[in-house]
Amino acid sequence: MKQLLLFCAVSLLTGISCAPPEPELRFSRYFVASESFESVGVFDVDNNDTLDLVSGDFWYEGPLFRRRHLISNQPRHDEYYDDFSTIPMDVNADGNIDFVTGGWFGKSIRWLENPGKPAVLTNKPWIVHEIMTVGNVETARAWDVDADGTPDIVPNTPNKPLGYLKLKTPGVFERVSVAPTQGHGLGFGDVNGDGRGDLIVSDGWLEAPVNRTAGDWTLHPEFSLGTASIPVIVADVNADGLTDLIVGQGHSYGLHWYEQTRSQSGQRGWTKHGIDDKNSQYHTLEWTDITGDGKPELITGKRFRAHNGNDPGSNDSVGLYYFTWDATSRQFTKHPIAYGSAGAGKGTGIYFVIADLRKTGRKDIIVAGKDGLVVFFRE
Repeated sequence: MKQLLLFCAVSLLTGISCAPPEPELRFSRYFVASESFESVGVFDVDNNDTLDLVSGDFWYEGPLFRRRHLISNQPRHDEYYDDFSTIPMDVNADGNIDFVTGGWFGKSIRWLENPGKPAVLTNKPWIVHEIMTVGNVETARAWDVDADGTPDIVPNTPNKPLGYLKLKTPGVFERVSVAPTQGHGLGFGDVNGDGRGDLIVSDGWLEAPVNRTAGDWTLHPEFSLGTASIPVIVADVNADGLTDLIVGQGHSYGLHWYEQTRSQSGQRGWTKHGIDDKNSQYHTLEWTDITGDGKPELITGKRFRAHNGNDPGSNDSVGLYYFTWDATSRQFTKHPIAYGSAGAGKGTGIYFVIADLRKTGRKDIIVAGKDGLVVFFRE
């Protein structure tokens, strides 16, 4: 109370609003498994109206996630499992949710077929269907690129062609080409305000044509993002009507936002602002309202041992955080959720999920990684 009164007294002198500081969110850490898969998905595997966790070789029955069932045997290479995304999708339209994944070493995108009840409860392996070879898959995301109401699969394949995989008929995908090459990092959103979703790559943004499947995507080389995160967040951070970018460095230090500006003549520019330069391996990000105030927050953290301990900062402490945006100071504030050495802190892996697992109206954070599978329940 004394601190609040002092804050208000200073506020009266400075003219700044005397609003109390926002309380920190409270999370309960819930250990699920010590597996080292780096991707986790959330969906109702067994159609019982309860969300389950799917990570690597196993799925875990909700709501307790203590009963584990075999899915398959994902290929292993050194410290990695070749399983770099978990995208829920009913690929064969049989009413059971399958998932799409891909890997760096196998160079392909594949989907795993949910066998449905009762087989899904008896450790019967899910059938693995290879969709196509696309090159080394850093990870993949599901975005509705052509705005037809159905998500498309967009793999990030550094130094290989960029394209997306469109589900044409049950079990059958078609690849749509976008650009002859791409770097590390990928985002999706409407950059220029024409109502069409554009694709962001490390060396610029690709403007979507009216006809996504037959038109030419125009590259605008307006920035260089380095080993950018997947995804690059595309959002109007400062609510000025122009779309901005939030970018983590997946294999180095740094987390930044790029403010889109326009000159009087309408020429587009980008101003880089720091969010956090103290941590490395911000490989994956989420942008959603986790505080319940109606405004989105940035949720991210350090990927533990992204290159098996060979990245800058790899030996630093591990952290999972949420960042709130303050419109007055035009800055992000960092709020630790779990920080410390491996086992005390928590890494994000390469693909994590935010979902209301308990139907409380509050969003929980589900993170996999080489340091285990953990749920952070929002209390």
